[in-house]
Amino acid sequence: MTFGAIIIGDEILSGKRQDKHLQHVIGALRARGLELGWAEYLGDVPAKILTTLQRTLASDDIVFSFGGIGATPDDHTRWIAAQAAGRAYEPHPEALALIEAQFGAEAYPNRVRMADLPAGCGLIPNPVNRIPGFSISRHHFLPGFPDMAWPMLDWVLDTLYPQLHNATPKIELRLYVPEAREGNLIQTMEALVDRFPQLRFSSLPSFGNDTTPRHIEFGLTGIEADARAAMEWLKQALAGQGYSFEEQPPR
Repeated sequence: MTFGAIIIGDEILSGKRQDKHLQHVIGALRARGLELGWAEYLGDVPAKILTTLQRTLASDDIVFSFGGIGATPDDHTRWIAAQAAGRAYEPHPEALALIEAQFGAEAYPNRVRMADLPAGCGLIPNPVNRIPGFSISRHHFLPGFPDMAWPMLDWVLDTLYPQLHNATPKIELRLYVPEAREGNLIQTMEALVDRFPQLRFSSLPSFGNDTTPRHIEFGLTGIEADARAAMEWLKQALAGQGYSFEEQPPR
């Protein structure tokens, strides 16, 4: 399964607020032996949100969407998700009951709007104020507030996808190579990728500074046995070309 994240909000793109969701999603998945395959940032633009959700709902990906499910005029995600999925947009009886139980008379006239959801969606419990998120197929829609969204993310992963946890444990091995230049090692990198296509490979060059020399950090991610075999091959190839190197702690 591929996991994706959609993070919605003009305040993120304008710089008024710094996104915290992306790193948290990466960490939450990694703690369960999983990894994030892609992420997208969107402003509060209904047409763009619609085309994005139409595209991602047509995939088999498991997607977490953060933001835009409140009751203010700039919150579009609930009704757009219904449109993207080809579902009616209507009051969800269970969501309405939760909101009424939490807020009583103060649920009206505004908070009850957050019970208007895509028909037939599942609910994601909110431990902070009981206003739920919702799920359509493998898409899970969460609030933009981290203190609400993150425990709801954990609930989705642990309740709906426990069978995926650590199904194929992976490791990232890293190699620090001082004074290396990517242009001189293209053929070595190509040979590595050809020999070990099951791994994810990365090359992160740095020009260095007054205290750190020019270097490349290579990364190999995959099943541990495969990653270690590829790392040994890479070290031998680099040593044969006169490079020194230092293996970094795995992740």
